[in-house]
Amino acid sequence: MRDLIVFAIVMAMMPTAFRRPYIGMLLFSWLAYMRPQDLCWGFARTMRLSFFVSIAMLLGWWANEQGRRRFTHWEPRTVMMALLTVLIAISYVQAKVQDEYTNRYFFEYVKIVMIALFTVGQCDTRERLRGMFWVIAISLGFFGVKSGLWGVLTGGGSQILRGPGGMLEDNNDFALALVMNVPLLWYMGLGENKAWVQKATRAAVALTVVTVLLTHSRGAFLALSCTSLWIAYRSGKLFRAMMVLLLLAALFPFVAPDHVLERLASIGDTKESSANARLTAWATALEMIKDNPLWGVGMRNFQPRYPDYSVVPLGAGSHTYVAHNSYFQIWAESGSLAFLVYLGVLASVFVTLGRIYRTCRHRPDMAWAMNYARMMEATTVGFSVGAFFLNRGHFDLFYHWLALVAALNLVTAAHLRRSPVAQPVGGERRGAGVVRVAMPGLRPRPLPVFGRDGRGAAGGAPAVAFKSRRGWR
Repeated sequence: MRDLIVFAIVMAMMPTAFRRPYIGMLLFSWLAYMRPQDLCWGFARTMRLSFFVSIAMLLGWWANEQGRRRFTHWEPRTVMMALLTVLIAISYVQAKVQDEYTNRYFFEYVKIVMIALFTVGQCDTRERLRGMFWVIAISLGFFGVKSGLWGVLTGGGSQILRGPGGMLEDNNDFALALVMNVPLLWYMGLGENKAWVQKATRAAVALTVVTVLLTHSRGAFLALSCTSLWIAYRSGKLFRAMMVLLLLAALFPFVAPDHVLERLASIGDTKESSANARLTAWATALEMIKDNPLWGVGMRNFQPRYPDYSVVPLGAGSHTYVAHNSYFQIWAESGSLAFLVYLGVLASVFVTLGRIYRTCRHRPDMAWAMNYARMMEATTVGFSVGAFFLNRGHFDLFYHWLALVAALNLVTAAHLRRSPVAQPVGGERRGAGVVRVAMPGLRPRPLPVFGRDGRGAAGGAPAVAFKSRRGWR
């Protein structure tokens, strides 16, 4: 039955995906992050539904939107993504090991970048950005809520061994995606005026945190901790936020299951098998970098080439490891040039989002852009920390996120060009509204609503008021 429902939904949406590629992009994202096909038990589970949707939306763009809407927009992040793809392709071509696995992985990566670039072209308005954010938040939030409820109802249950499927199948990757979704849920809830939406997203955040803990992913736990601290730091209410976090930290040992506490207690133990494997893999990665500084050993060649560079002698039946670090993975496999571009695109996210926040903080009509900037900044913090412990240099959600940062930058710049001065916000009647004029160094305060005749609500003469540190002016 599930197979028929999922198949019917996708097939029914295919004509719309062709006529309106943006709808196809939303459908593709739903399949990629909620992965309803992996909740099925029959034929739909193995069908390449995402592939069919991507073909429909790309053909739809070519047939219906070519010349009216660009395939993508070139800005710093899209240029660096394209450059990184070229460098990774060069490393892939000169790799010593090329087999069915590495070939499939490379073409999957190219597809990820193509979809990311296409996303920039499609999400060219505030409304389209909002729709994409909500689809990702709800899709990942579904698993956060579902597994979190299971954990609460079972009193901690047991470890979550795997994610839904695809690139989220590994429990560590699944946990990292949920950590990235926590700021998305939090800030999207704050951006809505409906109280029930805010309450629902906060509950989803709490249950998602439970799910992350049940995955036993220590890297995701550290990423979640840093993300929470970053949100508190950027909240504007640092003292209150830190008090809440300290209270939760004090309660954590009393409410968390023993198996979670035991797992987290091993974070600093370098003799523990998993931690020791990471240290060994990092040292081996440095040997690969020394010997192949320019192009690396080749995409997805870290494990096949591990015996050639291992810092620990490998005997018969010894295990080889992945890099267990996204930065070392990119550097060792694709070389120093790709590594610098990778760091550059990460740094550009914080520079651009910081600029958007500073530009929009004195524009009440641009509060949505300021909210999105803080949300995307916190999500990138989560990925940056988690990537230090996980082998996710080619994580599809990360590249999709870079595309959405690029789209936000372009949409915000276009809005500021159209409206270089603050626009009225609020007001229920046509011609009436609350006009706030915010100036650097001054604290914005609500102003009286003036009628269409220009007189104040109380009948007095119109006035412009603001409050500085010394008082009203």
